[in-house]
Amino acid sequence: MFYQFLYQLKDVWFGFNLFKYITFRAIMAAVTSFLICVITGPIIIKMLKKFNIGQYVRREHVENLYDLHKHKEGTPTMGGLIVVIAVVVSVLLWCRLDSDYVILVLAGMVWLGVIGFTDDMMKLRSKSAKGIRAVTKLSGQVILALIVGLFVIKNNAIGTELYLPFVKNAVCNLGSFYILFVLLVIAGASNAVNLTDGLDGLAIGCVVFVTTTYAVISYVTGHAGLSGYLQVFYLPGAGELTIFCAALTGAGLGFLWFNCHPASVFMGDTGSLSLGGAIAIISVLTKKEVLLLITGGVIVAEALSVILQVFSFKLRKKRIFLMSPIHHHFQIKGWHESKITIRFWIIAAILAFISIATLKVR
Repeated sequence: MFYQFLYQLKDVWFGFNLFKYITFRAIMAAVTSFLICVITGPIIIKMLKKFNIGQYVRREHVENLYDLHKHKEGTPTMGGLIVVIAVVVSVLLWCRLDSDYVILVLAGMVWLGVIGFTDDMMKLRSKSAKGIRAVTKLSGQVILALIVGLFVIKNNAIGTELYLPFVKNAVCNLGSFYILFVLLVIAGASNAVNLTDGLDGLAIGCVVFVTTTYAVISYVTGHAGLSGYLQVFYLPGAGELTIFCAALTGAGLGFLWFNCHPASVFMGDTGSLSLGGAIAIISVLTKKEVLLLITGGVIVAEALSVILQVFSFKLRKKRIFLMSPIHHHFQIKGWHESKITIRFWIIAAILAFISIATLKVR
């Protein structure tokens, strides 16, 4: 919005020329979303407490884990509302509103946020860990994947080619199967962030590293000179996604202010599904879907640990981990919650550096 209104006044005052630059608007978007979180956070947390919207800690079949987490019972949840509100406001203020890419990611984030919000509400009403049915949640992700997939197929500038890290050119064209691939990316990322959100600050901290990385990637993807020099996929207009990623990063840091140990609020499915979905769509638009396996390596490992645990138990009647997702495995082994979180953040930071390096090492 600022771009549409203030940049047009550059002839009145040269200072308004700043609004042309993506880097300036990205920094301001990050600061804005951070401040919105920090300012509105206490208000929203107070409201959540007032309406008794507190975390339910499951006890059935996880007695050891319950002993470690029982003190968290009743802590306000659905704090993802803080993040979603901050990102939406910041993006509307600092992004160009004529960007189809920004509108698509913003709509996708809000859509999954609504699904997550519904899931959280049903858990609160039933006072259990059971929310909406898995098929209902998947249906919502399928609808979003269809929209994103068709958008990509209809947009010749993006294409349905698949790119791999460390490789200069596309390895194959998925054609119509690209929609199924998009579904895998969106469902995988949103559910993986959801699984990672089990310790104070763990998920949101890892998300911050991912969104910061994709801010760099989006900037390079939308810059003709840089993308040409680095020989990476070039998409005119993708630079606006840099601002979106910056808003996500700022909101993530703002939410971490309240979600760090001991957490004053949890993001719930409202936050985890929307954040994971937004990251997934950005990776699709920048053609860095496969790179997400590296950038979000911690989140991927969390999801894989659950998959491996289930398959191992069904096939061998044996568990690989003491408990899954894998952060609970280390908890049962006696690691302090903060140690697990910080060490996972360190790994996420290293993976972010490696991901950025893939832009040059090709």
